[in-house]
Amino acid sequence: MSEFRTVKSSQIVLKELMIPSYSNFGGKVHGGVILSLMDKIAYTTAASHSRNYCVTASVDSVNFVSPVEVGELVTLMASVNYVGRSSMEVGIKVYSEDFKLGINKHTNTSYFTMVAIDEDTRKPVPAPGLILEDEVEVRRFIWGKFRKRFKSEYREQLQGLQQDLDIATETQKLMGENCQIALP
Repeated sequence: MSEFRTVKSSQIVLKELMIPSYSNFGGKVHGGVILSLMDKIAYTTAASHSRNYCVTASVDSVNFVSPVEVGELVTLMASVNYVGRSSMEVGIKVYSEDFKLGINKHTNTSYFTMVAIDEDTRKPVPAPGLILEDEVEVRRFIWGKFRKRFKSEYREQLQGLQQDLDIATETQKLMGENCQIALP
């Protein structure tokens, strides 16, 4: 019999103060620090849902729309949006808060695909299904299913382009691009 869990049962909120050691040369928080926190919350959310060890299979694009400053409080909110057989899409929203100015800003949103793994065999294991309790959860599940399909179609298109690549024709199309070809 299949097991199902609610979305809410594995939702996680993580808050962390951005300290000076997290800053880059420009004085902003390193994007890698934010990515590390996102990976941590994705793991925690997926492991909580599946009750298994989980690995990161892929990360959809991460677009940083607002910089994070040292001294701000970063809040990450994550939930399982979609479940396949052993994979789970974890949606993550990141916000930062400037205490002094009372300003909250959305910094980025991303989707991590996590896979439930058996710790002994290191093979994927089935993940519990989702109980969708409201329209938002249904919408997120549908969009997760779309994203999975689009990623698969994108990979197939790239493989096709790679197999059919005519290097001479494509090299000619590079005229006017910001490159110089210096082949012997």
